[in-house]
Amino acid sequence: MSRSTLEVKQIPGHIVLRPARDVDYDAVAEVWHKSASLPDVGPAVMPSEKELRCRIDAELVAGWRVTVATDDDAVVGFVATRPSDAILCELFVHPENTGAGVGRALLKHAMTTMPRGFSLYTRSVNTKARLFYERAGLVRSHEDVHPRTGDPVTFYAWKR
Repeated sequence: MSRSTLEVKQIPGHIVLRPARDVDYDAVAEVWHKSASLPDVGPAVMPSEKELRCRIDAELVAGWRVTVATDDDAVVGFVATRPSDAILCELFVHPENTGAGVGRALLKHAMTTMPRGFSLYTRSVNTKARLFYERAGLVRSHEDVHPRTGDPVTFYAWKR
């Protein structure tokens, strides 16, 4: 490979956002699992990839809309929203792609698709996510506990 080819691969900008397709959901579960398995991101007892994949199917029936971020057709991140309830349900970026603008692009997409505003929550110990949302203009609304794990969570709201 030439030096210019390597430089092009390192430049963010090959990211494409598109609606998820059935063939993407295994990759979505993988990204979710790898990212949520990082320290202070997901729960202490992390569901398996297979369990997350089953949850995706159940959440799709319940109204999730999933948008994936791809780089050369590989899923590198996703956002799951429930516009009917104005909720950003999940936003995860593959650990190898953090800091490249993927998360910002996915959050901006959520803002565009839910222009009247939305809410979300993240684990309170997930300081990287909390700073990410606060830098993007979301406002912390309150603290509570996670409905499945009982972990402390911080709720955020975004309104245009």
